[in-house]
Amino acid sequence: MSTTLDIVPIRISEHYQVISSLMHELHIHEHMLFDKTAAWPDIETSYMRHVIQMQEESEGLCLLAYVDNNPVGFIFGYVEEQDDSRIEIHEGKELYVSDGFVQEQYRRQGIYKKLNETMEQHYIGKGIKRMIRFTRVNNTRMRELLENEGYEVTRLLYEKWLY
Repeated sequence: MSTTLDIVPIRISEHYQVISSLMHELHIHEHMLFDKTAAWPDIETSYMRHVIQMQEESEGLCLLAYVDNNPVGFIFGYVEEQDDSRIEIHEGKELYVSDGFVQEQYRRQGIYKKLNETMEQHYIGKGIKRMIRFTRVNNTRMRELLENEGYEVTRLLYEKWLY
């Protein structure tokens, strides 16, 4: 039995429940990697409002992956305009990929890679030259995928919780 993968651009506001459900799964996974990750029910309303706003006001793109017409993953990013306080040589707009997730039973099938490639092509067509994203240092599978796709580590974020 063969499966069909479809990558579809969507408006988050029109697919709120699907994206919120996938975001919830993403946050459960993130919590396994970092115990200070907020519980999705505590932040759902404000975070979903944020991504909807970024999609509408900052050239945002949300791609939803369907396998045999079932939503199984997504990627979301938006454009940021850099000001003159940057120290890098790059100037202008850049793509920030803020969220992405594929349900566990569909991983290692190239779905996230296809989502990412589709997003890259969309923004290359808009003249974006720089794409940035964060991932947990202990998310070794994502780091491996990104490095295999040509991303490189340029900064490390250090945290200390003062309490």
